Amino acid sequence: MSERQNIEWKQSWHDDYLKWICGFANAIGGTIYIGKDDDGNVVDLPNYKALLETIPQKIRNLMGIICDINLHEEAGKKFIEIMVNPYSIPVSLRGRYYYRSGSTKMELTGAGLNEFLLKKAGKTWDDVVEQGADIDDINKKSITQFIEDSKKIGRLPNTTGLTSLQILDKLRVVDGKKLKRAALVLFAKDPNRFFPNMLVKIGRFGKDGSDLKFQEVIEGNLLHLLNEVQVQLNYKFLTRPVDFAGMHRIEKGEYPVAALREMLLNALVHRTYMGAAVQIRVYDDKLSIWNEGSLPQGLDVASLKADHNSRPRNPKIADACFKAGYIDTWGRGTLKIINSCKEAELPEPEIVEIDGGVQVTIFKDAQVGAQVGGQDGGQVGGQVGGQVGGQVKNLTTRQKEVFELILANPAISRKELAAKLGINESAVQKHTDALKKKRVIEREGETTGHWIIIGKR
Repeated sequence: MSERQNIEWKQSWHDDYLKWICGFANAIGGTIYIGKDDDGNVVDLPNYKALLETIPQKIRNLMGIICDINLHEEAGKKFIEIMVNPYSIPVSLRGRYYYRSGSTKMELTGAGLNEFLLKKAGKTWDDVVEQGADIDDINKKSITQFIEDSKKIGRLPNTTGLTSLQILDKLRVVDGKKLKRAALVLFAKDPNRFFPNMLVKIGRFGKDGSDLKFQEVIEGNLLHLLNEVQVQLNYKFLTRPVDFAGMHRIEKGEYPVAALREMLLNALVHRTYMGAAVQIRVYDDKLSIWNEGSLPQGLDVASLKADHNSRPRNPKIADACFKAGYIDTWGRGTLKIINSCKEAELPEPEIVEIDGGVQVTIFKDAQVGAQVGGQDGGQVGGQVGGQVGGQVKNLTTRQKEVFELILANPAISRKELAAKLGINESAVQKHTDALKKKRVIEREGETTGHWIIIGKR
């Protein structure tokens, strides 16, 4: 038995675990066992009587919620079960909001907190009215272009003779005469007046991220970015220009057109618009696109590589792009990227969650893809089983999580590991000691040292 996404085991109680309870309440609920070690074994809990009184009081007084607190016994040893139900309203602890994502507890701040509160209120970011905007902020040429594009697919109702406001109303991106954020993202003359990062940064790099050759910054509404980014990629960044209109053409040895366009669309449609700009990195041997915004609850990188339901972060923006024929609504975007690379006889693209967002990387040839996929990360799960062989088979779930983080970043500190996993540093020490004992990792140096993966040297 191992810890799962909605289960935590703690040997003893600490008030800091109230954050875990808050995180469960704001996500899909969960259970915390007090009196179990990291492997789920029951340990002695001598103060269980006092805890049965104080824990419910603290939960009720500090968060205003009720949890089921149950006492259990196994082999003569007592342990406490705290069952947390999911709440439809946001739950805070001392004015702070926590959320359970995967096996990690995180504090919500900034754009993430704003998105969370809107979701709990039954709204999404792009469905909110922007009070300082009016119809004069809309670029009519962008609407005209949108309508022309939509004619190719036939999903948009007839707009003949309609005003700009009426067309926006058909797209459900206005409330009366008030513009919603989706309308500004799609069609604004100057969307950066409302949202500071309505832009795409493109950089041309050499062998690695420290070798920046030149860059371009493109700003404007979504329709402008979709077209202008493709122009700039052809003009300055790609070795051989490609015809982005030829969506089904396959060019061996080059980046597939369909993959590039789908990567760009995914980044523009699904990004967090109050976060950082979309970033495109072009290297000698690969191209990556990153957008801020983690994957929805219950969806992981593995899901993106198989059939999965569409769960857009910005449903109003996504619906408009569907009507224009830019995207579909079946969650097939990542599959199109993967399949187009396969048809072009290129390596499978790398999809990772990194730096609070999602990054998709495609490679120019099989040799390069194999090197990058095997050494730099992305498919860490496969590396866990492949790079150190049978040594990892006997690891606990938590030990595997620690190992994966070390594998992705050998310079990571115990403090950083604790923060990412939502556990204290003493627990991290215990897991790293176990990994060292099992001859999976070694440590070279202390404060300024790094981890060594045994079998990868």
